[in-house]
Amino acid sequence: QHHSTMVVILGIEGSANKLGVGIVTDQDEKNPILSNPRHTYITPPGTGFLPRETAEHHRSHVIALVKKALKEAKLEPKDIDGLAYTKGPGMGAPLQVGALVTRTLSLLWDKPILAVNHCI
Repeated sequence: QHHSTMVVILGIEGSANKLGVGIVTDQDEKNPILSNPRHTYITPPGTGFLPRETAEHHRSHVIALVKKALKEAKLEPKDIDGLAYTKGPGMGAPLQVGALVTRTLSLLWDKPILAVNHCI
């Protein structure tokens, strides 16, 4: 007897000034996105954003966004099957935040990791 199993992936995207944590599933083709909270690092007009300050922004918001994503999806870490993160292209320092948090959650939650090229 074959049982259909829902796959749930939590992904972290932080290649530039926008940080997002999304939870997606393959179970519902019409609504695959279970949650997708985001936070944008905004600088004064005309100043742009630098890698170090952008990474600091991401570090200060990423854990809250992971918690918010889980809450909005009505899921717990045990419900997540795998983790994804933006490997590139993008700004090095902000990308490192997403990679480090993903690796840490992988170790804490015992989940596999998938690195993603966010242009694809």
